Amino acid sequence: MQAIFLDLDGTLADPSEGWFAALSHALKAAGAEVPPRAELRWTIGPPIWEVLAILLGDSADIGEAVTDFFAAYMAGGVEEVELVEDVGEMLEDLRDLDIAVYLTSVLPTPVVERQAEVLGLDAHVDRIFGSEISGENADKTALYAYVLDETGHDPARCIVLGDRRHDMDGARNNDIPTIGALWGFADEEELHMAEADGLAGAPEDVVEIAADLMGLEL
Repeated sequence: MQAIFLDLDGTLADPSEGWFAALSHALKAAGAEVPPRAELRWTIGPPIWEVLAILLGDSADIGEAVTDFFAAYMAGGVEEVELVEDVGEMLEDLRDLDIAVYLTSVLPTPVVERQAEVLGLDAHVDRIFGSEISGENADKTALYAYVLDETGHDPARCIVLGDRRHDMDGARNNDIPTIGALWGFADEEELHMAEADGLAGAPEDVVEIAADLMGLEL
């Protein structure tokens, strides 16, 4: 069976309000200055371990900062997430292709599950895959390898849809074709440089591109 792996933040959802508030909390708890929000847009998408290591430096206790971030995010910030416009229709159209649909995020699994529940996404996917709070599977290469191992899918018969180079690189490292979501948090140049197999300008474009990559009839 063929399958599509859907990235969450930036691709299906906009977590900005709760995300930036939780990030500010973690930075302040670590005694660091909080940059303006306009300078933090890049933090949505990459693994939070990587984000906090860049913002705090290697000498900081990154594990503690990650814990502080998720404690704040789960305390209320996750409730502020918003579904990207037309994503609901995209999911319905993907279902019509008769393929498996997985939600795949480097956020810890309980966070992904709660966010999916808030957005109503849990009813539209076959399974939700996230990372461990310890950092295991907190990068897309490891996460996609885990999903493939768990599901038994042939990577050549799968597709990754994501909005950041991390999604494209992780997929390529597992021999999975990719679609770049140009409406996400990355600049268009990032996805061009990441050499996505297809680029979608809006959610409504995804199904046609996915069907073409998979050799399916619409």
